[in-house]
Amino acid sequence: MVSVLERFLSYVVMDTESVDEVKRFPSSEKQKLLGEKLAGELKELGIADACMDEYGYVFASIPANTERSLKTIGFIAHMDTAPAMSGKNVNPRIVKEYDGTDIILNEERNIVLSPADDQELLKYKGKDLIVTDGLTLLGADDKAGISEIMAMAQYFMEHKEIEHGEIKIAFTPDEEVGRGMDFFDVKKFGADFAYTVDGGALGEIEYENFNAAGAKVIIQGSSIHPGSAKNRMKNAVLLGMEFQQMLPVNERPEYTEHYEGFYLLNSIHGDVEQAVLDYIIRDHSKEQFEQKKVRFQKVAGYLNDIYGEDTFRVEMKDSYYNMKEKIEPHMHLINNAKKAMEAIGVVPNVVPIRGGTDGARLSFMGIPCPNLCAGGHNFHGKYEYICVQSMEKIVELLIKIVEIYAE
Repeated sequence: MVSVLERFLSYVVMDTESVDEVKRFPSSEKQKLLGEKLAGELKELGIADACMDEYGYVFASIPANTERSLKTIGFIAHMDTAPAMSGKNVNPRIVKEYDGTDIILNEERNIVLSPADDQELLKYKGKDLIVTDGLTLLGADDKAGISEIMAMAQYFMEHKEIEHGEIKIAFTPDEEVGRGMDFFDVKKFGADFAYTVDGGALGEIEYENFNAAGAKVIIQGSSIHPGSAKNRMKNAVLLGMEFQQMLPVNERPEYTEHYEGFYLLNSIHGDVEQAVLDYIIRDHSKEQFEQKKVRFQKVAGYLNDIYGEDTFRVEMKDSYYNMKEKIEPHMHLINNAKKAMEAIGVVPNVVPIRGGTDGARLSFMGIPCPNLCAGGHNFHGKYEYICVQSMEKIVELLIKIVEIYAE
């Protein structure tokens, strides 16, 4: 039997970083290399219909092994890693029986993972941690989820004496750039309901997520020789800074938590003549989400009144919505996840997602799909880590959920 750890270590060394703002799908062809590997491994487990489609989605079905009429349950994880930090040449290292002290990730660059900065580390004293070398992200988001689902699949293929309904598996590309469901074949997936395995620490269950929009502010300046600039130059970069300063300071991510929404300036680039600001807008409350979008547009309108019509142009598009309204009619998903955790000695922790998942969009496509823990911490950066024992426990959790739905 291949362990969840072995699977994880083999997946994270594959570069599957997705790319923002490209028209092709998936956004990077290298994601398909992992897809091919996963489809092959699923076939090796004996899952006959395992395949990767033209878009890079991997689908597989473990047939029901009972004559009883049971619901079809699905499990989903994404293959791509976030473009926020490089996923190339990932060099994972196992810290055996962590002793609660600083972990030197990269001695040459003095990059240290310390409980002084991350107190969550202390919960893992005596456990085994997988960390980065300080130069890349790790990829536990969401290759941990993939590994756990694969280990769960292997368990049921090797223990055919355990009754269960049909189990559907899907691995998706481009989740990190908000496009993971763009070409997802709901009919082919065929689940009555599902779970994404794409959350954080062991015990987390999530069925509330942000409403989300992407926004781009295009600023048209006017370049002229600085010696002749008085009353004539409009510096687009400086105007962009002015736009940013008019958004509420307390609604930046670094000042928010729990259900509090935010505006995030992801990037700014340009020059005197033209500048572009890329934002994401987030809020759990649909009402406050809409208010944030209106405020955003009002700031642009106010500045256009000052600097001239069409100096500021806003392009805005909703990305996904809070799945809470789609999950609440199916609270058995949450109750059974909690029941499964308690059965294996894990304390359930129902929390809102301060982000989104493929499951949020899938819930609006007709398949209710809350999110389960995958076990990682500090996603999208060099301080990302995961506990080996947490991954092993999550495999148990997935198995137990399937068993509960077969009771």
